[in-house]
Amino acid sequence: MDLGLRDKVALITGVGSQVGIGKAIALTLAGEGCDIIASDIDIEGAEKTASEIKALGRKVVVSKTDITKVPDVNAMVKTGLDEFGKIDILVNNAGGTQFTGPLAEANIDIIEKEIKLNLMGVFYCVKAVLPHMMEKRSGKIVNISSNAARMGVPGGSGYCAAKTGLLGLTRSMALEAGPMGINVNAVAPGFVLTNFYGGEGAPMLAALPPELKDPVKKTPLGIEITTQDIANTVLFLVTDLSDKITGQVISVDCGITMA
Repeated sequence: MDLGLRDKVALITGVGSQVGIGKAIALTLAGEGCDIIASDIDIEGAEKTASEIKALGRKVVVSKTDITKVPDVNAMVKTGLDEFGKIDILVNNAGGTQFTGPLAEANIDIIEKEIKLNLMGVFYCVKAVLPHMMEKRSGKIVNISSNAARMGVPGGSGYCAAKTGLLGLTRSMALEAGPMGINVNAVAPGFVLTNFYGGEGAPMLAALPPELKDPVKKTPLGIEITTQDIANTVLFLVTDLSDKITGQVISVDCGITMA
């Protein structure tokens, strides 16, 4: 089935992790014919992802970007536009948390950093890309939130607040951008077992509260969520199949949240 993505250009943030959601999204969209602007603060990881995109026969430009810095974001968008002349799709995937612990004891500086990364960084990216999409009166924006935005996580107040704010941003932008042919939606993953929950440079699964350590068994479906599951949902949201969908949040969490 032709999904109509051939020669579309997708900007995806946070593609550096080799077991992450961003990489899965980038390869999935490239597999359907998109050229990719591959962004990450981890330039080596982004380059590895780019090599796999090239192996699929698509063009790719890599941008080392700290999305918490407006000049970095503006340079990323300029690099993409200079290379491809357009941006059809924006996937705001970059994010993270250190699980700062109970709010009464948490370091407020770390909380502010988490809010800047998970919320303000998306503001910066949308603000940089949106004028271009408005000018051509078309575009698809997908924000990667979290089911933590709906259910909360003990010890993760900064992260949860930011991801919840991301849902409000999604709805507001959908209202603003809809008249110009731009769809804005969000995906809220459940516990996708990437290195987000363990591994060097990421919080360890052992640091999570006991009730969250075995999430698979606690879902109605009782199965593991993969990065490809999230990528498939993003794929749907950036194709013509979703032209009538905007301002929505799709949870991919095996039914742990239902609303």
